[in-house]
Formats: sequence, structure tokens, C-alpha cells
Amino acid sequence: MKYAIVLMDGAADEPLVELDGKTVLEKAHIPHTDWISSHGQQGLVRTVPSGFSPGSDVAMMSVLGYDPKVDYTGRAPLEAAAQNIQTGPNDWVFRCNLVTVADGIMEDYSAGHIETVQAAQLIEEINEQLGNEKITFYPGVSYRHLMVYIGDAFEGKLSAPHDITDQPITKYLPRGKHGKELCRLMEQAAEILAGHDVNKVRSDLGENPATNIWLWGQGKRPQLDGFRQRFGVSGCVITAVDLVRGLGKLLGMKIIEVEGATGYLDTNFAGKGQAAIDALKEKDLVFAHVEAPDEAGHGAMIDEKIKAIEQIDQYVVGPLLKWLQTSGNDWRIMVLPDHPTPIRLRTHSADPVPFALAGDGINSNRQQPFSEANGRKSGLFIEKGYQLMEYFLKANGK
Repeated sequence: MKYAIVLMDGAADEPLVELDGKTVLEKAHIPHTDWISSHGQQGLVRTVPSGFSPGSDVAMMSVLGYDPKVDYTGRAPLEAAAQNIQTGPNDWVFRCNLVTVADGIMEDYSAGHIETVQAAQLIEEINEQLGNEKITFYPGVSYRHLMVYIGDAFEGKLSAPHDITDQPITKYLPRGKHGKELCRLMEQAAEILAGHDVNKVRSDLGENPATNIWLWGQGKRPQLDGFRQRFGVSGCVITAVDLVRGLGKLLGMKIIEVEGATGYLDTNFAGKGQAAIDALKEKDLVFAHVEAPDEAGHGAMIDEKIKAIEQIDQYVVGPLLKWLQTSGNDWRIMVLPDHPTPIRLRTHSADPVPFALAGDGINSNRQQPFSEANGRKSGLFIEKGYQLMEYFLKANGK
């Protein structure tokens, strides 16, 4: 049996007046995904357990078959694993965004999706001036970076920057036992960034400068059972995002890099589709993650979100489905978002998401296109998201 999972990050949404009451999924032309939903099963799954913030880290862990209530320790440690950063039992890892703050307002959580080379120069300068035996800053990709803090148990409340776009940052600054220390670091970093040549050039070009670092997503390295150990199948991950790459590494899954995969709207959709096909010639299961719809949701870009979903269907779902149908193998395929990223909210929500799966041993339960509403009407609801993987792998008929 060959298994393919295509994850359209943040694709689920709400009905929009601009789309005559349709969601972006309903508006998008996605014939291959619709074939899966109408010839197989569709339903809803709750990927974010009650009490958890609706982050991709929590939702993705659920989709891959792990219970966040048992296994989740924070977002940043997953990204540290992706970068092969070795952390000890007393090490706390923080996500360190480069952001744009103007007049005390979170103007841009990504500093204009700053280029990786420019971002690395900024983070390296911050580490040179602020790093010490307890604190180290590590450059990542675009605006996404890490800070490792060696010390006692961390206590504090931190907020994700993409949740506070266009809002005053004052009430979202770090609070709690270590809040003052983190705020001081952020203030010192802002002073360094203000005078850096990279930001001067970005401002001259009319691009958002990286005015601040934003610390959040803290945690320690989790201890996770391997994916093959848990489910009995070999797996691989295709993604441009360190969060997903790190989770895959911690689960012992092969990480496949795709040239031109950016984690943004300009990603190499076709390259991801071909890489997924090639991976299935070696592995039992491929998990192909595409970030683009989520980025469009955060930017409240309706047309771009529709286009991203359509490109995933055309260049990833379509070729995968065709290959599976003609490969001579038994097969199954599943398509779903990890969480909604509603245009109206410009951030994630914890609502259940639709899923569709088809293939050998899967009987149809609702011959309708893929959408939030049809998933709801199907009558198939998986309350504990981590149980979806077992269902996908082992379901027999209805």
C-alpha cells in the first residue's frame, strides 16, 4: 500500500461576502481534490485540542498521529531539530521572528518576508552583540529564527506575532517570571537593527525593515516515538517550513528538499508534486506540506489564497493521484488543511477542518465537492485529531 497526504496549510476558511457567501475552498477550481472527496470519504477533524492555541505545531502534530496533550512541548524545539541544533535538558528554545513594528504597532510579522541572506546578517550581528554563555541566536529561513536560552524552568506568557498584526504590541510583550529579561533582549536587539546597513537598504528600496525581534513559541525538545515504530510504515516529508521539517526529523521520517520551495506563494508547486511521486517509489507514505494558503490568509489576500489552493490541486494532488491510480500498487490519498486561517481574522482559528480520503478499501460517504460545509454534512467527525492517521491507514470500507 502506498499512502499520500497533501496538506494545504490554512486552506479552511469562512464564507465571504466577497465570494457571494462561499469559502475560498468552495470558490477554488480543484477537480482532483473534488474527485477524492466525491469518490471517497470526507469529514471533519478537530486538529487543535481544547485549551491549545491553534498553531501549526499543534495541528500538524495531530495530523501526523501524535496527541499534543501528551507529546507537545512547544514550537521552537521542533524548528531547532530541523536545523540540527543540539539542545540539552536545561535548554529552552524560542522562536525569534524578525518583524516590523511602526509607532508601537505590529505592522508586519515577517519584515516583508525578508530574504534569508539579509536576515542571516541581522541575526549574526545580534548574536555577536547579545549572545553569551547562556544565550545563542541561530539564523533560519527568511523571518524565522531561533534563540536558545540555558537556564532554570521558564515561566512566562508569550504571543505569536502573526496573531497581533495591526495591533499595539504593548499588551503582548513577554510577561511573567522571565518577561523583563526577554523584553530587555528585544529592546537591545531593536537598537542593533535600527542602525544596520541591511535595514537602511531595505528602507531605501521601500521594503519593510526588520525593526525588532519577537520571541515566542518556547519549549524544550520533545521525546517522540518514531513514525514507523508507531504505525508500521516508512514515511517521508516534503516541506519548506522548519516547523514541519523538524517534526518529521524527530519522528524519524526522511526529509526531502525541493529546489525552489519557499514556504510562500511563489513556491515550486510542481517540484513538490514530482518529489512526492519520486518519494513513493522508495517509501510507503509521503506527507507533502504546502504553506502558501496560510500565508495568503495571514495577508487577507483572497485571490492569492484561491490561486494557491488551485495550484496545490493542479501540481501536487493531480499528479500524485494519477500516479497512484496507474502505479500498480494498492493506494490511498488524503487531502486536508491543518487548521483554518480565515481571511477575516488574518490568523489561525481552532475550528475543525475538512478532510477527504480515497483509495483501496475506502467506500464513498458523500458524493460532493471538497468543502467545510460538505465535510460537516458527511456525518463523519473525528474529535481527537491524532486518531485521523490511524483511520487513514487502517480504515476498512465505511
